[in-house]
Amino acid sequence: MVTNVTFLRRAIRERSCNNILIKLNQIGTITETIQAIQEAHRAGWTAIVSHRSGETEDTTIAYLVVAMGTGQIKTGAPTRSERAAKYNRLLKIEAQPGAKAVFKGLAAYPLASK
Repeated sequence: MVTNVTFLRRAIRERSCNNILIKLNQIGTITETIQAIQEAHRAGWTAIVSHRSGETEDTTIAYLVVAMGTGQIKTGAPTRSERAAKYNRLLKIEAQPGAKAVFKGLAAYPLASK
């Protein structure tokens, strides 16, 4: 499922999915994006934050992944500068003094153990 709150709510109600692909540029605002991620997490779903086609070197999604605790980002192989920029930003965030970044491993998939 891709970011659409109406479809998200329907899928939660119908129990037809367990993950949402978050595309910041598709949902509207950052506030709506955060609300969609929170709603998915409340339902026990995972969320993957994805870059968009024709992406730039803007690293906002790296911050969103960390802030929302999704544990997953979809940017593709770091073969192009706009993709590498996201991974480099994640490394810089992790290296900040006081950073408490933790690799979630299977805990990133709450429904996997059910």
